[in-house]
Amino acid sequence: MADGANEPDGQAGFVRRIGLFQATAINMSQMCGIGPFVTIPLMVAAFGGPQAVIGFLAGAVLALADGLVWAELGAAMPGAGGSYVYLREAFQYRTGRLMPFLFVWTSMLYLPLGMASGVMGFIQYLGYLRPGMGQLEGDLTGLALIVLVVALLWGRVEKLARINAVMWCVMIAAVALVIVAAYTHFSPDRAFTYPAHAFEPGSDHFWTGFAAGLTIGIYDYGGYWTTAYMGAEIKNPGRNLPRSIIWSILGIMTIYLLLQVGTLGVVDWHDMLDPGNIASTSVASAVMEKTWGKGAADAVTVLILVTAVASVFTGLLGASRIPYNAAREKVFFRPFGTLHPRHRFPVLGLLTMGAIGCAGFLIGRHTDLATLIQLLTTVMVLVQALGQIAAVTVLRRRQPRLRRPYRMWLYPLPSLVALVGWLVIYGYADRNSPGRHPIEWSLAWFAAGCVAFLGWARYERIWPFGPREIREEFLERDAGDPAPEPDAGAGPVEPTPA
Repeated sequence: MADGANEPDGQAGFVRRIGLFQATAINMSQMCGIGPFVTIPLMVAAFGGPQAVIGFLAGAVLALADGLVWAELGAAMPGAGGSYVYLREAFQYRTGRLMPFLFVWTSMLYLPLGMASGVMGFIQYLGYLRPGMGQLEGDLTGLALIVLVVALLWGRVEKLARINAVMWCVMIAAVALVIVAAYTHFSPDRAFTYPAHAFEPGSDHFWTGFAAGLTIGIYDYGGYWTTAYMGAEIKNPGRNLPRSIIWSILGIMTIYLLLQVGTLGVVDWHDMLDPGNIASTSVASAVMEKTWGKGAADAVTVLILVTAVASVFTGLLGASRIPYNAAREKVFFRPFGTLHPRHRFPVLGLLTMGAIGCAGFLIGRHTDLATLIQLLTTVMVLVQALGQIAAVTVLRRRQPRLRRPYRMWLYPLPSLVALVGWLVIYGYADRNSPGRHPIEWSLAWFAAGCVAFLGWARYERIWPFGPREIREEFLERDAGDPAPEPDAGAGPVEPTPA
């Protein structure tokens, strides 16, 4: 790795090696894991018919609007850390390190819950190969998988790029096979015959279903921000980072629409609502079985299981580094900044994320996948989503001289669209998970984080128990950089070679 003195952004140990193509592929590989294979039936259940495609389109609109928030922040502050860097820079003037601390605190819940949802998907598709698997066997298998992933990460991960490439190839193969199979036996009548009153925006039922579908949709698109966390490793980040976000969302939207419509053209949507039908738990396997037979269905199911394991592996790998990086930056508890003495990985972060993932998996298994998605999304909304939307405006006012190689198109319209979308998801969460109270649980976790921050701040003697520290890191960097990148302006960005 390069010496810190040679790093233009002061990100010691990181080298800018990742071009546009690689960055886009990284985002897409994080976005398209097990998600689309398990959420199509959930989307159909939310809307009550094949009009569920609206959910994926709405999710894409929200992802694009929110992606422009990430694009401006990431291009202006292309360092390692992503959200907690943006929140630290924007909110340090009034609340010190509270917001970046709360981001790490909330991420330590919603990221393992996301990993747990992948494990649930693994168990659902394993049930296709083992139809007699009971509740206890499924629970133990899922817990064993998480323990196995933690064990695999208990050491140096020298070949992450190869693991990521293998995951990408397996995922693409699984998705491509299901799409091709679906369109070789596609029935337009099955895909485009809607139930009565399917499109009635004036009804409360429609908007409840829309909010549930939007939640599932943004869950499926989750990961478009991955390169923002790798800002210190992206070549020409002012240009490539925004493009990687936008292109990955458009690419995944195309894949999801082909998969969703193709599936609805093969499998009767009523079957997806029947808990006893394989279409409700293993819809991709059902598509393959109806089109190319049981052997093809078994083969694709194995590919999906590999995809699930790989997504859990890479998800836990990245998640365990967030509290470690934050602790090193002195915005989280110091013990999380300790590495294993021999293998040099963050021990406490890995163990904590693994334990929370196990608990989340059991919660999901004994409620349902939709409840788990609602819970992780509401927790994410409070700090990361809403905080970053506010951060764009705050930084434009607080740091007008900050170099912004990319400026949000049509500002502030995308911010407002993203704000409305996230508020719809949050406001309808309890209604879409009756009796489970995801809003209350998210607020309780947020409040616990505030209490934890006060204890930590008192120990560290920082605001509100010490002086408020103002450090405009990226303004200081720009002041010493005689050659700023060309401003991409507010218009569309032309592609550059990887």
